Amino acid sequence: MGYLLQGLMLGFGYVAPIGMQNLYVINSAIRGSRRKAYSVAFTTIFFDITLALACFFGIGLLLNKIPLLKGIIVLVGSVVVIYIGYSIIKSSPDIDTDIELEKSYLNILRDTFAVTWLNPQAIIDGSLLLGGYHAYIPDGMSKYFILGFCLASFLWFFSLSTIVSIFQKRINKNFIKWINIICGIIIIFFGFRLGLSFLKEFFF
Repeated sequence: MGYLLQGLMLGFGYVAPIGMQNLYVINSAIRGSRRKAYSVAFTTIFFDITLALACFFGIGLLLNKIPLLKGIIVLVGSVVVIYIGYSIIKSSPDIDTDIELEKSYLNILRDTFAVTWLNPQAIIDGSLLLGGYHAYIPDGMSKYFILGFCLASFLWFFSLSTIVSIFQKRINKNFIKWINIICGIIIIFFGFRLGLSFLKEFFF
């Protein structure tokens, strides 16, 4: 349960900051029907979870075979995660009402795939973050951690779509800014924790 909650907390911290995925979900909920908003949300959830699984298990298998690489990834990952958190806090996102929401589900599928799997930064950040934690978590507990991480993706995008659909007129820049500040603090905390695990394993 402890590792599941860790994955859930980190998952929320990672997925909640307003980026292209969230902007697409927000705009679909603001400008489209409830049905269309949920179509976008569930498609985004699918691609986000598959990317998380690929980052977690793909890099994890490599790290288990190369112990030195494991240490490098944990160290670099901790620095990158802290930087990601800091960047999120400093960012000033806004809702882009010019994002076009296509009517065809095939176009929604294409766009949600693009903002997830064709985003190099998401792949790099996800690999360092989840790869680093896969190296840090005991083998038997990794499935609970990634389950919590994926659950966070589902809960976040479903809730985001629902809340924005209900409170369309109250979503503003300040609301988004506070989401990013809270998420940035959470991610920085996990970055320091990852760095501490590196120090304990290699120096203490």
